[in-house]
Amino acid sequence: MTYDPYNPKQPGDPYGHQQPYGQPGPYGQQQPMYGGYGYVQPKPQTNAILALVLSCVGFVTCGVTSIVGVIFGHIAMGKIKRGEEEGHGMAVAGLIVGYLVIAGWLAYAAFIIIAIIAAANSTTY
Repeated sequence: MTYDPYNPKQPGDPYGHQQPYGQPGPYGQQQPMYGGYGYVQPKPQTNAILALVLSCVGFVTCGVTSIVGVIFGHIAMGKIKRGEEEGHGMAVAGLIVGYLVIAGWLAYAAFIIIAIIAAANSTTY
């Protein structure tokens, strides 16, 4: 004899008497609903995002926006430490990129100034 899983009243039911899916319980009562923890509002990452974006834009703007990006990075790190924001990785990346862009543009400016001074002091015969 084959077992028909859709017929609950079979002789030799291997699992005993079970209610079919979607049917109410034996007395018409529903299973108790357990409440979840609710929706947790995500913490903002605004300062960390601004730090990273402004630091990256500093490649194009000669490092001017990288200075602002570093400032936003430090603000974000303070808020993250106090638990007011998330985005630690983005804030750190914004700081690192910002400082590297600032250092790169300062090195480039120093190279140009040294080249101009060297060219002005050179004598040609």
